[in-house]
Amino acid sequence: MSGRAAYQHSDGVLGGTQVDCIEAVKQTELPPRVRELSDEYDRVVGDRDVFLWQWIHRLFDAFTLPCVPSDVMEEVKTTKTMLTMYITVLDDLADHFGDQETFEQARRLPYAPESIRYDAPGVDTDILEFAETLWNEVNSRLTDAPCYDEHLDVFQFDLRQALNAMEYARVLNDNREIANLEESQHYGPFNMVMFPYAGIDIMWTPSFDRTELGELRELLLELQGMARIGNWVTTWERELHEDDYTAGVVVDALDKGIITTDDEPDRAIAAIREDGVAERFEDEWYERYEAVSEREFDIESFEVDRLIRGMKTVMEFHVSSYGQK
Repeated sequence: MSGRAAYQHSDGVLGGTQVDCIEAVKQTELPPRVRELSDEYDRVVGDRDVFLWQWIHRLFDAFTLPCVPSDVMEEVKTTKTMLTMYITVLDDLADHFGDQETFEQARRLPYAPESIRYDAPGVDTDILEFAETLWNEVNSRLTDAPCYDEHLDVFQFDLRQALNAMEYARVLNDNREIANLEESQHYGPFNMVMFPYAGIDIMWTPSFDRTELGELRELLLELQGMARIGNWVTTWERELHEDDYTAGVVVDALDKGIITTDDEPDRAIAAIREDGVAERFEDEWYERYEAVSEREFDIESFEVDRLIRGMKTVMEFHVSSYGQK
Protein backbone atom coordinates (compact mmCIF):
# COMPACT_ATOMS: atom_id res chain seq x y z
CA MET A 1 0.00 0.00 0.00
CA SER A 2 1.45 3.39 -0.96
CA GLY A 3 2.04 6.11 1.62
CA ARG A 4 -0.87 8.17 0.38
CA ALA A 5 -3.15 5.15 0.21
CA ALA A 6 -2.08 4.04 3.67
CA TYR A 7 -2.68 7.55 4.97
CA GLN A 8 -6.16 7.60 3.49
CA HIS A 9 -6.85 4.13 4.80
CA SER A 10 -5.78 5.08 8.30
CA ASP A 11 -7.26 8.54 8.65
CA GLY A 12 -9.46 9.21 5.63
CA VAL A 13 -8.14 12.73 5.27
CA LEU A 14 -6.31 13.18 2.00
CA GLY A 15 -9.17 12.32 -0.27
CA GLY A 16 -11.99 14.22 1.40
CA THR A 17 -10.67 17.50 2.76
CA GLN A 18 -8.72 19.06 -0.10
CA VAL A 19 -11.43 21.58 -0.93
CA ASP A 20 -11.83 22.41 2.75
CA CYS A 21 -8.08 22.97 3.13
CA ILE A 22 -7.93 25.29 0.12
CA GLU A 23 -10.92 27.28 1.32
CA ALA A 24 -9.45 27.56 4.82
CA VAL A 25 -6.29 29.04 3.33
CA LYS A 26 -8.08 31.44 0.98
CA GLN A 27 -10.25 32.69 3.83
CA THR A 28 -7.25 33.36 6.06
CA GLU A 29 -7.02 37.07 6.81
CA LEU A 30 -3.44 38.26 6.94
CA PRO A 31 -2.39 41.01 9.36
CA PRO A 32 -2.35 44.38 7.55
CA ARG A 33 1.44 44.75 7.76
CA VAL A 34 1.97 41.26 6.35
CA ARG A 35 -0.35 42.11 3.46
CA GLU A 36 1.68 45.27 2.78
CA LEU A 37 4.90 43.28 2.78
CA SER A 38 3.32 40.72 0.44
CA ASP A 39 2.57 43.48 -2.08
CA GLU A 40 6.09 44.82 -1.71
CA TYR A 41 7.49 41.31 -2.24
CA ASP A 42 5.71 41.12 -5.59
CA ARG A 43 7.03 44.52 -6.65
CA VAL A 44 10.63 44.03 -5.58
CA VAL A 45 11.46 40.31 -5.69
CA GLY A 46 8.88 38.72 -7.98
CA ASP A 47 5.32 37.52 -7.94
CA ARG A 48 4.53 35.25 -5.01
CA ASP A 49 0.84 34.50 -4.83
CA VAL A 50 -0.58 35.75 -1.53
CA PHE A 51 -1.83 32.16 -1.15
CA LEU A 52 1.67 31.18 0.05
CA TRP A 53 1.61 33.63 2.95
CA GLN A 54 -2.00 32.72 3.80
CA TRP A 55 -1.01 29.04 3.68
CA ILE A 56 1.82 29.32 6.20
CA HIS A 57 -0.03 31.80 8.42
CA ARG A 58 -2.99 29.43 8.63
CA LEU A 59 -0.78 26.41 9.28
CA PHE A 60 0.96 27.98 12.26
CA ASP A 61 -2.20 27.09 14.17
CA ALA A 62 -1.30 23.44 13.61
CA PHE A 63 2.41 23.33 14.43
CA THR A 64 3.09 26.18 16.81
CA LEU A 65 4.19 24.69 20.12
CA PRO A 66 1.01 24.15 22.15
CA CYS A 67 2.54 25.90 25.19
CA VAL A 68 2.45 29.36 23.56
CA PRO A 69 0.06 31.55 25.58
CA SER A 70 -3.15 32.31 23.69
CA ASP A 71 -2.87 36.06 24.30
CA VAL A 72 0.38 36.27 22.28
CA MET A 73 -0.52 33.73 19.60
CA GLU A 74 -1.31 36.32 16.93
CA GLU A 75 1.94 38.18 17.60
CA VAL A 76 3.87 34.91 17.35
CA LYS A 77 2.15 33.92 14.09
CA THR A 78 2.73 37.34 12.55
CA THR A 79 6.42 37.30 13.50
CA LYS A 80 6.87 33.81 12.05
CA THR A 81 5.07 34.76 8.83
CA MET A 82 7.44 37.71 8.43
CA LEU A 83 10.40 35.43 9.11
CA THR A 84 9.06 33.11 6.40
CA MET A 85 9.06 36.04 3.98
CA TYR A 86 12.70 36.82 4.82
CA ILE A 87 13.64 33.16 4.39
CA THR A 88 11.75 33.00 1.10
CA VAL A 89 13.65 36.01 -0.25
CA LEU A 90 16.90 34.19 0.54
CA ASP A 91 15.52 30.99 -0.98
CA ASP A 92 14.54 32.82 -4.17
CA LEU A 93 17.99 34.40 -4.39
CA ALA A 94 19.72 31.04 -3.92
CA ASP A 95 17.41 28.69 -5.84
CA HIS A 96 15.58 30.69 -8.50
CA PHE A 97 17.87 33.60 -9.30
CA GLY A 98 21.27 32.05 -8.58
CA ASP A 99 22.18 35.46 -7.15
CA GLN A 100 25.03 34.55 -4.84
CA GLU A 101 26.16 38.16 -4.44
CA THR A 102 22.87 39.44 -3.03
CA PHE A 103 22.34 36.24 -1.05
CA GLU A 104 25.70 36.63 0.67
CA GLN A 105 24.85 40.15 1.80
CA ALA A 106 21.26 39.37 2.85
CA ARG A 107 22.25 36.37 4.96
CA ARG A 108 24.38 38.64 7.16
CA LEU A 109 21.40 40.68 8.32
CA PRO A 110 20.70 38.68 11.52
CA TYR A 111 24.36 38.52 12.57
CA ALA A 112 26.51 41.29 11.16
CA PRO A 113 24.33 44.00 9.61
CA GLU A 114 27.18 46.48 9.94
CA SER A 115 29.20 44.43 7.42
CA ILE A 116 26.59 44.55 4.65
CA ARG A 117 27.77 46.23 1.47
CA TYR A 118 25.11 47.62 -0.80
CA ASP A 119 27.85 48.60 -3.23
CA ALA A 120 29.33 45.09 -3.51
CA PRO A 121 29.63 43.91 -7.13
CA GLY A 122 26.51 42.24 -8.49
CA VAL A 123 24.23 43.10 -5.56
CA ASP A 124 20.57 43.80 -6.28
CA THR A 125 20.13 46.76 -3.94
CA ASP A 126 16.32 46.75 -4.12
CA ILE A 127 16.06 43.12 -3.00
CA LEU A 128 18.71 43.60 -0.33
CA GLU A 129 16.87 46.63 1.04
CA PHE A 130 13.62 44.67 1.13
CA ALA A 131 15.32 41.75 2.91
CA GLU A 132 16.63 44.23 5.47
CA THR A 133 13.14 45.63 5.96
CA LEU A 134 11.80 42.14 6.59
CA TRP A 135 14.55 41.19 9.03
CA ASN A 136 14.19 44.46 10.94
CA GLU A 137 10.45 43.80 11.30
CA VAL A 138 11.16 40.33 12.68
CA ASN A 139 13.94 41.48 14.97
CA SER A 140 11.99 44.38 16.45
CA ARG A 141 9.16 42.01 17.36
CA LEU A 142 11.46 39.37 18.81
CA THR A 143 13.16 41.83 21.14
CA ASP A 144 9.77 42.39 22.79
CA ALA A 145 9.47 38.71 23.69
CA PRO A 146 9.85 38.05 27.44
CA CYS A 147 12.43 35.25 26.97
CA TYR A 148 14.31 36.79 24.04
CA ASP A 149 17.72 37.01 25.71
CA GLU A 150 17.41 33.53 27.19
CA HIS A 151 16.95 31.82 23.82
CA LEU A 152 18.70 34.20 21.40
CA ASP A 153 21.97 32.25 21.15
CA VAL A 154 20.26 29.00 20.14
CA PHE A 155 17.82 30.83 17.82
CA GLN A 156 20.69 32.43 15.91
CA PHE A 157 22.44 29.08 15.57
CA ASP A 158 19.24 27.51 14.22
CA LEU A 159 18.70 30.32 11.75
CA ARG A 160 22.21 29.76 10.42
CA GLN A 161 21.33 26.14 9.69
CA ALA A 162 18.34 27.23 7.60
CA LEU A 163 20.50 29.67 5.66
CA ASN A 164 23.17 27.00 5.20
CA ALA A 165 20.52 24.64 3.78
CA MET A 166 19.72 27.27 1.16
CA GLU A 167 23.40 27.65 0.34
CA TYR A 168 23.63 23.89 -0.13
CA ALA A 169 20.69 24.04 -2.55
CA ARG A 170 22.44 26.76 -4.55
CA VAL A 171 25.70 24.81 -4.65
CA LEU A 172 23.85 21.66 -5.72
CA ASN A 173 22.07 23.42 -8.58
CA ASP A 174 25.38 24.87 -9.76
CA ASN A 175 27.20 21.53 -9.36
CA ARG A 176 24.61 18.84 -10.01
CA GLU A 177 27.23 16.13 -9.99
CA ILE A 178 27.26 16.31 -6.18
CA ALA A 179 23.57 15.37 -5.91
CA ASN A 180 22.97 12.48 -3.52
CA LEU A 181 20.01 11.60 -1.33
CA GLU A 182 22.00 11.30 1.90
CA GLU A 183 23.08 14.94 1.81
CA SER A 184 19.67 16.13 0.63
CA GLN A 185 18.07 14.39 3.59
CA HIS A 186 20.66 15.92 5.91
CA TYR A 187 20.62 19.55 4.74
CA GLY A 188 17.19 19.85 3.12
CA PRO A 189 14.98 19.56 6.23
CA PHE A 190 16.60 22.59 7.87
CA ASN A 191 15.10 24.69 5.08
CA MET A 192 11.72 24.04 6.75
CA VAL A 193 12.78 26.49 9.49
CA MET A 194 11.11 24.45 12.22
CA PHE A 195 13.89 25.06 14.74
CA PRO A 196 13.77 28.89 14.39
CA TYR A 197 9.97 28.76 14.48
CA ALA A 198 10.10 26.82 17.74
CA GLY A 199 12.71 29.26 19.04
CA ILE A 200 10.25 32.11 18.49
CA ASP A 201 7.55 30.11 20.27
CA ILE A 202 9.59 29.60 23.42
CA MET A 203 10.82 33.21 23.42
CA TRP A 204 7.17 34.10 24.04
CA THR A 205 6.56 31.27 26.55
CA PRO A 206 7.97 31.91 30.04
CA SER A 207 6.42 28.65 31.26
CA PHE A 208 8.58 26.51 28.94
CA ASP A 209 11.00 24.37 30.97
CA ARG A 210 14.47 25.01 29.57
CA THR A 211 15.67 21.62 30.78
CA GLU A 212 13.42 20.09 28.08
CA LEU A 213 15.23 21.78 25.20
CA GLY A 214 17.20 18.64 24.31
CA GLU A 215 14.07 16.51 24.05
CA LEU A 216 12.30 19.25 22.10
CA ARG A 217 15.13 19.36 19.58
CA GLU A 218 15.06 15.58 19.12
CA LEU A 219 11.35 15.87 18.37
CA LEU A 220 11.90 18.77 15.96
CA LEU A 221 14.48 16.76 14.02
CA GLU A 222 11.84 14.12 13.36
CA LEU A 223 9.09 16.59 12.50
CA GLN A 224 11.12 18.76 10.14
CA GLY A 225 12.13 15.65 8.18
CA MET A 226 8.44 14.90 7.71
CA ALA A 227 7.72 18.51 6.75
CA ARG A 228 10.47 18.38 4.13
CA ILE A 229 9.03 15.25 2.57
CA GLY A 230 5.63 16.95 2.37
CA ASN A 231 7.23 19.87 0.58
CA TRP A 232 9.28 17.66 -1.75
CA VAL A 233 6.39 15.50 -2.95
CA THR A 234 4.21 18.51 -3.77
CA THR A 235 6.71 20.91 -5.40
CA TRP A 236 9.16 18.75 -7.36
CA GLU A 237 7.36 19.03 -10.72
CA ARG A 238 7.20 22.82 -10.59
CA GLU A 239 10.83 22.98 -9.51
CA LEU A 240 11.99 20.80 -12.39
CA HIS A 241 10.33 23.24 -14.80
CA GLU A 242 12.26 26.00 -12.97
CA ASP A 243 15.54 24.10 -13.54
CA ASP A 244 15.75 23.37 -9.79
CA TYR A 245 17.08 19.89 -8.97
CA THR A 246 17.15 20.11 -5.17
CA ALA A 247 13.95 18.24 -4.24
CA GLY A 248 14.66 14.85 -2.70
CA VAL A 249 12.32 13.21 -5.21
CA VAL A 250 14.47 14.52 -8.06
CA VAL A 251 17.77 13.78 -6.32
CA ASP A 252 16.67 10.19 -5.69
CA ALA A 253 15.73 9.82 -9.35
CA LEU A 254 19.16 11.15 -10.36
CA ASP A 255 20.84 8.80 -7.87
CA LYS A 256 19.05 5.78 -9.30
CA GLY A 257 19.63 6.74 -12.94
CA ILE A 258 15.91 7.18 -13.59
CA ILE A 259 16.63 10.61 -15.05
CA THR A 260 19.68 12.67 -15.98
CA THR A 261 20.26 16.40 -15.75
CA ASP A 262 20.16 16.48 -19.56
CA ASP A 263 16.54 15.31 -19.71
CA GLU A 264 13.85 17.80 -20.65
CA PRO A 265 11.55 18.53 -17.68
CA ASP A 266 8.50 16.79 -19.17
CA ARG A 267 10.52 13.65 -19.93
CA ALA A 268 12.02 13.65 -16.43
CA ILE A 269 8.60 14.13 -14.81
CA ALA A 270 7.14 11.25 -16.80
CA ALA A 271 10.02 8.95 -15.81
CA ILE A 272 9.75 9.86 -12.13
CA ARG A 273 6.00 9.26 -12.17
CA GLU A 274 6.38 5.93 -13.92
CA ASP A 275 8.91 4.72 -11.37
CA GLY A 276 6.78 5.82 -8.41
CA VAL A 277 9.56 7.85 -6.77
CA ALA A 278 7.24 10.34 -5.10
CA GLU A 279 5.01 7.56 -3.79
CA ARG A 280 7.99 6.00 -2.03
CA PHE A 281 8.60 9.27 -0.25
CA GLU A 282 4.95 9.33 0.77
CA ASP A 283 5.41 5.84 2.20
CA GLU A 284 8.36 7.14 4.17
CA TRP A 285 6.32 10.06 5.49
CA TYR A 286 3.65 7.69 6.80
CA GLU A 287 6.24 5.40 8.39
CA ARG A 288 7.86 8.36 10.11
CA TYR A 289 4.51 9.59 11.36
CA GLU A 290 3.71 6.21 12.86
CA ALA A 291 7.15 5.96 14.48
CA VAL A 292 7.16 9.42 16.03
CA SER A 293 3.59 8.93 17.26
CA GLU A 294 4.65 5.81 19.17
CA ARG A 295 7.83 7.31 20.63
CA GLU A 296 7.95 8.66 24.18
CA PHE A 297 9.37 12.15 24.64
CA ASP A 298 10.20 13.44 28.10
CA ILE A 299 8.44 16.79 27.63
CA GLU A 300 5.94 18.21 30.12
CA SER A 301 5.79 21.82 28.91
CA PHE A 302 3.25 20.99 26.20
CA GLU A 303 1.17 18.14 24.80
CA VAL A 304 3.56 16.36 22.44
CA ASP A 305 0.82 14.32 20.76
CA ARG A 306 -0.99 17.52 19.82
CA LEU A 307 2.09 18.86 18.02
CA ILE A 308 2.63 15.55 16.22
CA ARG A 309 -0.99 15.49 15.10
CA GLY A 310 -0.41 18.98 13.76
CA MET A 311 2.08 17.53 11.31
CA LYS A 312 -0.73 15.46 9.84
CA THR A 313 -2.55 18.72 9.18
CA VAL A 314 0.59 20.13 7.57
CA MET A 315 0.75 17.14 5.23
CA GLU A 316 -2.94 17.49 4.37
CA PHE A 317 -2.37 21.11 3.42
CA HIS A 318 0.73 20.24 1.40
CA VAL A 319 -1.20 17.69 -0.65
CA SER A 320 -4.32 19.83 -0.99
CA SER A 321 -2.35 22.85 -2.27
CA TYR A 322 -0.35 20.87 -4.85
CA GLY A 323 0.78 23.28 -7.55
CA GLN A 324 -0.41 26.41 -5.76
CA LYS A 325 2.70 27.37 -3.79
